Amino acid sequence: MIANTPQAPYYAVIFTSIRTEQDNGYGDMAHKMVELAQQQEGFLGVESARNEIGITVSYWKDIDSIKKWKNNSEHMIARKSGLEIWYQSFKTRIAKVESDYEFEKL
Repeated sequence: MIANTPQAPYYAVIFTSIRTEQDNGYGDMAHKMVELAQQQEGFLGVESARNEIGITVSYWKDIDSIKKWKNNSEHMIARKSGLEIWYQSFKTRIAKVESDYEFEKL
């Protein structure tokens, strides 16, 4: 589903990853992290897709909201498991969204 974000500007955290072969609760933790993020102040939405490379983009009101999410204790535990178990490699990027527009076929 495409996130319903407010009028720009806002911020995007772009998480790109390549998974290991191990699952070890990854699906459950990913679902839990989305639910937890949705409860955080400043969270605006999330979009995710996975084939060989996974990309998850979460949208946030401001940089302070992103920092608070990064320092959330449960999110820190999930990131540690990601480093040790779930990801072969990953990269996180933070970008300011200056504008956006929609297209939808009728």
